[in-house]
Amino acid sequence: MKKIFKTVLYSIISLVTVIFIFGLILAFLPTKSKTNHIGISPEEAANLRQNFKEAHDQFTTTDGETLFLRRWNPDSILPAKKDIAVLIFHGITAHSGAYDMAGRPISSGGYTTFGLDYRGHGLSDGNRGDSPNKERWIADLAESVKFIKSIGFSKVIILGHSLGVASAICATDAVPDEVSGLILLSGAYEGKKGLTKPPTFFQKTKILASSVFRPSYQVVEYYREGMTVSKDPLFNFRYTLRFLTMLDVKQLRLPANLNIPVLVGVGDKDELFDIDKVKEFYNAVPGNKKEFFVMKNATHARIPVESWEEIVVWLNKNY
Repeated sequence: MKKIFKTVLYSIISLVTVIFIFGLILAFLPTKSKTNHIGISPEEAANLRQNFKEAHDQFTTTDGETLFLRRWNPDSILPAKKDIAVLIFHGITAHSGAYDMAGRPISSGGYTTFGLDYRGHGLSDGNRGDSPNKERWIADLAESVKFIKSIGFSKVIILGHSLGVASAICATDAVPDEVSGLILLSGAYEGKKGLTKPPTFFQKTKILASSVFRPSYQVVEYYREGMTVSKDPLFNFRYTLRFLTMLDVKQLRLPANLNIPVLVGVGDKDELFDIDKVKEFYNAVPGNKKEFFVMKNATHARIPVESWEEIVVWLNKNY
């Protein structure tokens, strides 16, 4: 009996050892990039931030990291707009610099505009394409709103684009009394089908192994056929699994007692979201101060200046 027990025990130990070694090999096995994008390190981001000459702000989070806020200042500010700020939450792979297309026309309309670089993105601190957990992610967003209020803006309107829509919902849920309005663009609970190929069994196994043995490693590359890959080194195209799985987007909901103006928009040529699906998301937004907006000649990431000018009209009407 003892001999049988030892044989079984040794077999189990041998199997676990083989699985452990196989997982370790998979975790460190190089993966060929589809984007061939070259990004930057956290140290390079900090150096670029220190040498950034254009208008910007930065603040320290409650866990000691520095987050970067790009800033677009109006040429002149009307008294009615001096205490209003628009805060942009960017989409996946991007950073605040990609939203010059929004910052310029909105600031030209008289609104001081900020763009947050998420932790691990752009010129902010943090491991690239990563966040320690959902709670820290939400805290970063909420603290960015509070920082803007602390420097003299009593009203903060969040403009979320793509992933930024989820960010805007998280921030509003966390600090509902600090948010004065929402502009939610190019986002929905469900995207178009068949945009990306599902990973193979081997790829899934490698992603899982990497996430177990080195959770801070960017094992998942964001890529879809036909996607434009920016050469801007501040973009991210590689993410950790914990970042990509920290939010269940379909479960996100705005506060039921929401009583602020909300604008939901989507481009008529958006490659990722159907207008009908964005309308379903719009219908789930609580309150009666909401509007739906189809942006003409707009793709997912390229929104013409005319649409931003219409957003300024909406801001003028509501604020």
